[in-house]
Amino acid sequence: MISPALHSVAPADVDAGAVAQHWWQSLLDGFARGSDLHVPLVVLAAIVAAAVVLSVPLATWRWFGLYVTFVHELGHAFAALMTGRVVHGLRIGLNHSGQLVSSGRRGAGAVWSGFWGYPAPAVVGAALVWAASAGWSGAALSSGAVVLLVSLVFLRNFTGIAVALGSALIAQLLVLFADATTVSYVGLGLGTALLVGSVRDWFKVVSVHTRRRSELASSDAYLLARSTGVPSFLWLAGFAVVIAASVAGSIWWLLGIVAG
Repeated sequence: MISPALHSVAPADVDAGAVAQHWWQSLLDGFARGSDLHVPLVVLAAIVAAAVVLSVPLATWRWFGLYVTFVHELGHAFAALMTGRVVHGLRIGLNHSGQLVSSGRRGAGAVWSGFWGYPAPAVVGAALVWAASAGWSGAALSSGAVVLLVSLVFLRNFTGIAVALGSALIAQLLVLFADATTVSYVGLGLGTALLVGSVRDWFKVVSVHTRRRSELASSDAYLLARSTGVPSFLWLAGFAVVIAASVAGSIWWLLGIVAG
């Protein structure tokens, strides 16, 4: 009486195991280095244009900006963990606001964590562009898929969880089904979009300090100035230096992959 039921369940178990094994193997395969990327100029221009369309118009920025905010807050979280601080939770609002709650010694650790919000999307974007140009898009995508899943541990609201799950799902589907060229093109597009988004957010925070001063409490530069005594404009300049360096490096790598 029992053996037929067991027999009927076994194929499903085997299928689930096969799917899990295929996913794990695809994830591991992604860490292998591919060949250097060479992209026709017209294709590269289309990728950059798509990234700009994703990051500039309000209709698309409304949604992609949530991902940029997510990376911004992960920048704070990673920097906090680097200094031994404990991350308790991370929230993302539909208005592109974000909040990281961490604890630990005040001082350099808190300042380091507070700095790496606005520059984080630019640094991640530049890393994605470099990875694509050097044949490491698969590794970047596989690493990103793991980071997105691990970040769920820290998220404390529905919007943040939805952004992480949606991003992780896309990353996992690419890991499973996309070929190397597609992964490289996606990496280039996402990296460029993050760079544009980072520049956009920097101008937004500058406007908070110049035209919308009632919102100063939302500015990392203002909070850093209050905690350190260093003027806000110097923190804004620090953000700009990192973002500009990331953009400059990305342009160099993009020019280097144009097929002759």
